[in-house]
Amino acid sequence: MNKMNADKIARLLLLPLFLLLAACSDTPRLVPLPADGVVLAFGDSLTFGTGAAPEESYPAVLGRLIGGRVINAGIPGEVTAEGLARLPAVLEEQRPALVIICLGGNDFLRRLDDRQTEANLREMVGIARGRGCGVALIGVPRLGLGLEVPGWFKGIARDNGIPYEGKALKRILADSSLKSDLIHPNAAGYRQMAEAMAKMLGTAWR
Repeated sequence: MNKMNADKIARLLLLPLFLLLAACSDTPRLVPLPADGVVLAFGDSLTFGTGAAPEESYPAVLGRLIGGRVINAGIPGEVTAEGLARLPAVLEEQRPALVIICLGGNDFLRRLDDRQTEANLREMVGIARGRGCGVALIGVPRLGLGLEVPGWFKGIARDNGIPYEGKALKRILADSSLKSDLIHPNAAGYRQMAEAMAKMLGTAWR
């Protein structure tokens, strides 16, 4: 085998590795956030912390994990249409550097139209980004066998180039030892949720 053929074979063998590294580099990452930047945890009862003490909610635990200010803007029972209507005023009041959106569960419970739920979440992402905020999205599973997280959650994140966490809630709500009732985590569950969010933030928080 001459040197030219050997080099060609080597390049072909290395191509999958280059493609893998390129794919990894496409993973959405948040830009570094200022040390005094506010994180807004926006959602329903899963954000509010129903089933645990206030200091055990995922936003409270997340704040301690990252050593930053995390505002709990969760309202139990809220559907995405109500969240969409509420978001602009909350952004104006709090002026966050980052918004973590966790909504959709109550839409599923009320059997609302999936297309409208997706559209509401897409608009919320757009509003927050339009205000110059970083945005991260949490995938919410439907209750029932398999705890399916609709694929359009990931699609919203992909289309907007934002970080996405789609496994934590599904894992937590599938484990009875991490739940306070059928639909809410307990303190241990919220801690795992906060740890997943801290991992998602990665090096963005400094």
